[in-house]
Amino acid sequence: MRRMLFEKTGTAIWMSHLDLMRVMQRAFRRAGVVLHHSQGYTPHAYVSMLLPLSVGTESVCEIMEYELDADIAITPEDMNAVLPQGVRVLRVYESDRKAKFLTDLSVSLTMLYDNGVPDGAAERIEALLNGAELTVEKRTKRGMEETDIRPMIKKTAFAVENDRITLTARISAQNPSLNPMLLTAAIERYLPEDKPDFVRYRRLEVFDETGEAFR
Repeated sequence: MRRMLFEKTGTAIWMSHLDLMRVMQRAFRRAGVVLHHSQGYTPHAYVSMLLPLSVGTESVCEIMEYELDADIAITPEDMNAVLPQGVRVLRVYESDRKAKFLTDLSVSLTMLYDNGVPDGAAERIEALLNGAELTVEKRTKRGMEETDIRPMIKKTAFAVENDRITLTARISAQNPSLNPMLLTAAIERYLPEDKPDFVRYRRLEVFDETGEAFR
């Protein structure tokens, strides 16, 4: 199957998943490439994102699958010439690896504090995220439920500056998935005194179960 590795940064992070899908389909047309479409009364293009990205989250490791009507080559340069600022294709390739083997995400959360990082905040947050249990309200197929997200947090690391804590974490990507925004939701629930004033979320890499980058 054909795949593209791309990044979504800058003001493009406020683009919704559906808008991004439309942008990508239009980019193919502008690049002179015809996507393969399904048959029937409501044909749709064969293009999909492996892990849809939440609005407001930056990423340098998004993967899109697609099919073309003809066996032609398209390059990152072809796509980047017609894509909006903030969306940039890094690599075009073919892969036979199924999406189910994508298991983990590496993410960073930059937690900003207007009045400086509270004393001991990083240590308290680290203890919270690495404790025996961490229950938050999480959206499931049955609706919003209280869920223990601790098993979905594989690894954490912290860096502290005057006005920010940068948390880098390895988390579960699917089956079950963990939205990194739930990490700050946990901080707000259990450590309200350490709640950041603003958080920047960023996907860094996607991995398979062996710890290798998924492509």
